[in-house]
Amino acid sequence: MSDLEKFEQELRSLTPAKPPAEFIERLRNLEPPGPVQQTALPAQPGAHWNWTHLLRWLVPATAVLAVAGLVWLKSVHTGNHGGRPLAVTVNPPLKADSVQIDEQLVGSFDAVGRLPDGEPVRFHCREWMDNVVLRDKTRGVVIEKRTPRVEVVPVRFETY
Repeated sequence: MSDLEKFEQELRSLTPAKPPAEFIERLRNLEPPGPVQQTALPAQPGAHWNWTHLLRWLVPATAVLAVAGLVWLKSVHTGNHGGRPLAVTVNPPLKADSVQIDEQLVGSFDAVGRLPDGEPVRFHCREWMDNVVLRDKTRGVVIEKRTPRVEVVPVRFETY
């Protein structure tokens, strides 16, 4: 027998206590509520109409108009050229035969600043120039991208 079954058996064997006499007296003295009178409001023409009925039609209609507008814009931008097919040239993707990645240190310096609590902090700053070169020898294409980069590293002051 589990603990829950023992607890339920113990609860069944108990007899409930009698409520206090004043509580019983208050219940007996209560008067039942009288009948509730409902006053019917006079029916006004159009009173049953509200904005939700209008929204039930406006939302789907707006969605249909939006889709139709997008289809129309798509046809305008792709353009009908009098039934003549457009000449489409498809270039095969670029295949890099040679990829070079380089970084050059342009400058290095230290700077000193103060934290909000007044403690001094040293920053070690380095200026780099990153360079990436892609070459496709079959097409004779060279793509080069140079990007400057600054690296800032906070360094605590040594206190002796």
